[in-house]
Amino acid sequence: MSRLLIISNRLPVSVTRQADSLSFQPSVGGVATGIASLEEPKQRLWFGWPGIASDRLSSEHKHQIAEGVQEHGCKPVFLTSAEVRDFYFGFANRTIWPLFHYFSHYTVFDESYWRAYKKVNEHFCREIMPQIKLGDKIWVHDYQLMLLPGMLRAKRPEAHIGFFLHIPFPSFELLRLLPWRRELLEGILGADLVGFHEYEYVRHFLSSVYRISDYEPHLSQLMVQNRLVRVDAFPMGIDYHRFAESSRRPEVTKEIKKIHHPAGQRMIISVDRLDYTKGILKRLEAYDWFLRQYPEYREKVSLVVVAVPSRTKVDVYNELREQIERMIGHINGEYGTLDWTPVSYLYRSLPFEKLTALYAVADVALITPLRDGMNLVAKEFVACQQDKNHPGVLILSEMAGAASELAEAIVINPHDKESIASALRQALEMPQAERLKRNRMMQERLRRYTVARWAGDFLQSLEQVKTKQHIHGPAPLTGAVRKKLLSEYSAAEQRLILLDYDGTLVSYVKQPEDAMPDTTLLGTLQSLLADQANTIIIISGRDRDTLTQWFGNLKMTLIAEHGAYMRDESGVWNAQVKPDNEWKEIIRPMLELYVDRTPGAFIEEKTFSLVWHCRKSEPDLANLRTQELKDALMAMTANLNIGVFEGAKIVEVKHIGVNKGQAVLPWVSRQQWPFIFVAGDDYTDEDMFAVMPENAFTCKIGPGPSRAQYRLNTVGDFRELLTAMADLKPKPKPQQ
Repeated sequence: MSRLLIISNRLPVSVTRQADSLSFQPSVGGVATGIASLEEPKQRLWFGWPGIASDRLSSEHKHQIAEGVQEHGCKPVFLTSAEVRDFYFGFANRTIWPLFHYFSHYTVFDESYWRAYKKVNEHFCREIMPQIKLGDKIWVHDYQLMLLPGMLRAKRPEAHIGFFLHIPFPSFELLRLLPWRRELLEGILGADLVGFHEYEYVRHFLSSVYRISDYEPHLSQLMVQNRLVRVDAFPMGIDYHRFAESSRRPEVTKEIKKIHHPAGQRMIISVDRLDYTKGILKRLEAYDWFLRQYPEYREKVSLVVVAVPSRTKVDVYNELREQIERMIGHINGEYGTLDWTPVSYLYRSLPFEKLTALYAVADVALITPLRDGMNLVAKEFVACQQDKNHPGVLILSEMAGAASELAEAIVINPHDKESIASALRQALEMPQAERLKRNRMMQERLRRYTVARWAGDFLQSLEQVKTKQHIHGPAPLTGAVRKKLLSEYSAAEQRLILLDYDGTLVSYVKQPEDAMPDTTLLGTLQSLLADQANTIIIISGRDRDTLTQWFGNLKMTLIAEHGAYMRDESGVWNAQVKPDNEWKEIIRPMLELYVDRTPGAFIEEKTFSLVWHCRKSEPDLANLRTQELKDALMAMTANLNIGVFEGAKIVEVKHIGVNKGQAVLPWVSRQQWPFIFVAGDDYTDEDMFAVMPENAFTCKIGPGPSRAQYRLNTVGDFRELLTAMADLKPKPKPQQ
């Protein structure tokens, strides 16, 4: 039976130490509840930090913790005090947390925090690797471990890896502030399936990946080094029935009413972790404004604020607590009477039974985070509205992920105190029938999509992605295929090697003239040419002058402009087709128009083609202009003997008779080659792959569909293969 390996910063087991004794208590969280509720039986193993720094534990204590959490299906990953300080309280909560929640002014960019973050992710990887078995599903959770999927992928390329981010993913404009943005994205993209709570975060993630890592999304899918990656929204639910049933306990709700809900008063509740992202201070300011604007509600409403302590070792949290308590003091001092306290304040967590009772008796839940990945409190409150005679009203910030699901709530802007005050009045005056109707619609949604359904959907989607990966595109050129290729290369007495240049022998750059061959590449080509059995042809979209400048000293055949010109070993260039370029004067003004409308775009003119480049342009604008330009050009070229082609950040207009397939066909047909090897990366190389005989090794470099048999992920992978060929012992010269 395959297993499920869950990896998170903390274990779902609380470990406490008193003197020399240890106690273990399962902690109820959304992820743990969802995984425990999965219908499909699966052996599970959970990795995480047990909550006590390793340098404060003896070896005996570590052994006891390992044995204790093992009973709960867990394995501990021990962290030192310094790692907890710089990794968790440092990079995770002073860098990632504020930046991803749009609090850039709180964000700390500290190199030592980043090093600690990498070190801890590597430590998790080392602890997990020996435990992974064939067929295991690996599910990595949250912002503390964003590098881990990539690290695991590097060591186990075949693994089933999912990653879920439980906080918002910021827009590109914010993410670009982070010096280590590329490393984090590449880490996340080690997963096969990347999940977020709502589609807005999916959109931000794909936009950032496109701009920073240059992987182009298509229908929420990416090709990452020849591996299909899916990015999708999975809105996390709650254990609906548990909350609904608990809220029906009359003995507990009666106690809560007696303390917080005197006769004749309406109760508003605010329940959060004490965090600046939750908007508690602005919520209190809005309540102050409500009492000021609607004095008729004084002594008729009370606000119960439950603020659960959080990250007390981070200064900004302690400062926030002081500000909140001062504001509560101000409100109570300004409006309170001997018989009425406007705000009741609890700086602690509540037991589950009392929390659900508080939800059940409240008239209004005021939940106004400034930014929140989901906010399960909103869903918990709705689930607890089971009393038809006393239905409560949810006021919810539009900045919470849950707002997209709970549309029947009164949705507000958390920065608009007048809007919040007006929403409070609307909620308090809302007719009972409307309150019931709104809650029923939200409850039906929450009843269907529970936390168990969320976990099951994610894991099922992960399985689907892995299935699609196995049937997508050319086969990887690794292992046995590579061995066969090198063996046939070594045995062949004559070989034809056809190589594209940009994207195959060198990586793409923003300035095309900067992609000149380096000394290592030139050395590899010289070694291959030294073998008399090799006939090597570089066939490129580059012009004649550029190819002459770069490769003119090598005794090899060059083909320029996708087949328009050929230069043999004598060094003389010959045209392969008759020039017919009157169409350029028709097309050029349209290309120039789109250069003017697209900052960063430019036109490259070749003998038989015009190329519109947009690699340096803003990606979304470049995509839009590319499609617009193609549509315009297709209409203009309908009666001309030219074609319009979209490539890697280009639109090319060229003579239809010029293509790489036609250019290399005479070479392929010249004789029966024992060994043919062809490599390219874009649409122009597909014509070349199409004319190859069955015995040829055809190789696509990079992602995307192709006619090629095999695929290598990167230019580096391909150049390493070329080096391996060059290192083989050359064939002796044939006897005269």
